[in-house]
Formats: sequence, C-alpha cells, structure tokens
Amino acid sequence: MLAQLGFEKNCALTPARTALVFEGRRISYEQLNRSCNRLARALRNAGVRRGDRVAIYLPNSIAAVIGIYAVLKAGATFVCINRSVKPAKLCYTLHDCGVVAMLTDPGACSPSTLSALRSAAPDLRTIVLDAAEEDTQAACPGALSMASIERTVPSDPLEPANIDLDLACLVYTSGSTGEPKGVMCDHSNVTFAMQSIVEYLGNTHDDIILCVLPLSYSYGLYQVLMAHAFGGTLVLQRSFAFPEETLRLIAEERVTGLPGVPPMFATLIKMDLSSFDLSSLRYATNAAAALPTPHIAEFRRKLPHVLFHSMYGLTETKRTLHLPPDQLDARIGSVGIAIPGTEVWIEGRDGRRLGPGETGELVVRGRHVMRGYWNAPAASAERFRPGPIPGERLCYTGDLFRVDADGYFYFVSRKDDIIKTRGEKVSPREVEDVLHAIPGVSQAAVVPMDDPVMGQVIRAVLVADRSIVTARAVLAHCHARLEEFMVPRVVEFRDALPTTSSGKVHRAAIAG
Repeated sequence: MLAQLGFEKNCALTPARTALVFEGRRISYEQLNRSCNRLARALRNAGVRRGDRVAIYLPNSIAAVIGIYAVLKAGATFVCINRSVKPAKLCYTLHDCGVVAMLTDPGACSPSTLSALRSAAPDLRTIVLDAAEEDTQAACPGALSMASIERTVPSDPLEPANIDLDLACLVYTSGSTGEPKGVMCDHSNVTFAMQSIVEYLGNTHDDIILCVLPLSYSYGLYQVLMAHAFGGTLVLQRSFAFPEETLRLIAEERVTGLPGVPPMFATLIKMDLSSFDLSSLRYATNAAAALPTPHIAEFRRKLPHVLFHSMYGLTETKRTLHLPPDQLDARIGSVGIAIPGTEVWIEGRDGRRLGPGETGELVVRGRHVMRGYWNAPAASAERFRPGPIPGERLCYTGDLFRVDADGYFYFVSRKDDIIKTRGEKVSPREVEDVLHAIPGVSQAAVVPMDDPVMGQVIRAVLVADRSIVTARAVLAHCHARLEEFMVPRVVEFRDALPTTSSGKVHRAAIAG
C-alpha cells in the first residue's frame, strides 16, 4: 500500500469534506487533490522520475502540504527541510540526497543562495516557487510558479509509478557526528506507522487535528499524513509562536487532537485556559523529549476531559512506545508499551535480553523500522542490525531503558550526546563546529542544561582569548549561523576543559 492511498481514497469517498484549514482558508479533499495532481503532473513534465528526490523547503503552509502529496503522486521521494535552516545546511542536505527539484518561496532565492545551491546540488534542474508568475520570474528566472501551475496544468491524476518498497521520503535527523543523516522511509514503513498510531489514538473521520509542529520534523509530518489517511481535517499553523492564537483556533475549529512537545505544554499549563472553549479537545499527545510528570499532572488538572498520550519514538522507527491514558497514574514516569503490531525489548552489551529492573539499550522490531540512512552504510549498519528472520532489520535505538514486571518501559538516558531542546534534536558537534570558527576560541564543548520550560537548553563552554571573545559576540555569531533552537542559552568561559584518558573532551564532567 502506498503512503498517499488513504488520502486518495478519502478524496473519492468524501470530496466535499474539509481536508485542510490554514490562515482562514478552507480546502476540501477534492480541491486539495486537484492541486496535488496539477503539481505532480508539472513535476513529471519537468523530468522528475520515479525515485528522484524532491526538496520541500517551505514553512508550514498549503503549498507544503500540496508538495508532499504531489511528489508522492509523481512517484518521487520528498525531503522536507525546515525553512529556518541556514544555507550551509540546506546545501549539505541537497547535495547529500542529490535532489533534482525543489519547492520553495521567493525569500529563499537570493542570487548568492541560488548560486550556492546549484553548486552544491548539480542535479537540481527544477525550482518551483510558491508565488505568482511575475514574482517567480523576478526572484528566480526560469523557475515554475505554483500559481501558474494551478491555472494551466490539468488536474487529472497520473498513473501510479511505485510499489510499497519504494522510498516515500527522507527525514533528516542530527547525529553524533554533527552531520544530519537522511532516514529512508519506504511507503510500507510510513503506512504501517500511520495505521498503528491511528489505532491506539482511536482516530476517526470526525477528528480535527491541530498541527503547529514543523513538517520537516516527523512528528509534524505524520499529522498531515494521518489526518488525511483517516479522513479527518488538519488545521495547520506556522508555529506555536503565539499561544493565545493557537488556543483561539482550537476553540473556533473545534479541534479534537493536539500533538505537542514539552515546551508547548510547559507554556500551556502556565496560561489561564479557562478563558478559551477547549471542550472539543478529545486527546493530546506528547513526543520528542519526555514531559515531566508534574507538567502532565497540571495539564490533566486544567483539562480533565482530555485524554493524554505520553509517547516515545525516534525518526528511525517513527513511533515506538505509547502509554495508554488510563495508565498515567499507575505508571508514573513510564513512556508505555510497544505500539500495535510491534515488539520491543531491552538488551545488554553482551546481546542478552534483560529482565525487569535491568537497564540496557532499547531494541525495536516491526514494519516501522526504517530502511536505514541515505548514503551512510556504516551508520546504517550500526543502527539497523539483522533480526531473527533473514533479511529483517532491527533498530538499536541508542537509548537506555528499564522495564517493569508488567512490561511498561521507562526511559533512563541516551547513549550518545544528542541534546533535545524545543522538540528538536541538536548535535553538540554541529554547534561546536560553529563555535570553533570564532577567532580566539581554542576549545569548545556543548552540553545540555536542564530548563523547566524547554526541558533542556544548550550551554556552550569555551576556552578562548577573553580579550577578543565575549559572550555577546559568541551569541551573535551563533544567531547568524544556526537555527534558533540550536543557539546556546548560556556561554561560559574556562581556562581548560576536562578530558578523558584518550584525550577527548569529557562532556559528562563538564555537564556535571
């Protein structure tokens, strides 16, 4: 089964139902499908073929949703890239996966950026802008215009080109090396993950899902795919920058499902929610970092009618564990049991399966275990290992867990140094590379620091010439080169950094 078939089935069954709401615009399934068909045909006409990679470099928007389905309909593989990503990382990603086409907006088309993109991605032949024809040609001569495609390209569907083992998307995630890796998600992986999550959430076509999470983040992306797979309505926002606006939207659109990350819930529980009509909410979900138990308790106190699903997952499996809402009080601190249709266990360093109370690495088995990392065979072999059936893949998560006597899992710590902040994963190495580029900095280490709102924030510890390096200058340098969530919150200077016996910086000692 292909990843977009649920969407197409609902386009046929309920064409007039609202599929998407964004900034006051309401788009039916039929309207959305026709727009997707037009763009898919335009991409095919421009030379995009089965298996080609197409980048979607847009903020949350109607065009981004159209782009996802259009790429799938064209038989290609979509790669959603956060619109806040700086040109250097954008170039790296486009080069790494060899994109042939990109959907973006005029703001991303400065002459210097376009020159860098074409140099980094020599296979990039087609650029489509979410803009009118005249604005498109002014920003990027020769690019295709979404407005023109909508007006001139036929909306009849293309013949399907894929089977379920073809790649649906690449989702880039940071790793301990500092370079993002593209997780290869085939159509069967995506479809299985959607079906499993929809099963335990109990979604129906009456559900209305609010998504404020970036679509470049798998948690946000799956809100789009799942809502349209079960025939519901997706209410899309650009971000959670204005919480009051989000709450008003929940009330106005009678939202039933609220997916969030710890910073969102930390903000919400501090607000006076009684001034908003949130009676339509049926459930809320939390993923990314674990939500502190007091925050869950306060959210439930303020909204006792809302079922709260605490979950654990990673891009390499999409979702892995979920805690049924009726177990929140009995299993305090747990992130639950395996999602439907999957198997998980804890393994020691010797490969032995561990029992209740023992701590080891979480291992995942199921159809949602992704295909590996794009163009990274060594990293793939480390994370994705042979399973009990020949040809099967297991995912070794790199995270330490323990399990209780009833089979409920509890997160202990991460084996690597990845920092999760604002629902995003940050590689310390990536930030350190930027810090090391500052004249006068001789050593740099990035470690997490606990924060009551963000869960964790980034602390930068430097050895530097204090006569020319200041904390203000360090932050300015980072703001110019990193996404906002990657910028250190605290800058600290030391005379020396502790090291391990092998001479490596001792992060644990620094984080102390």
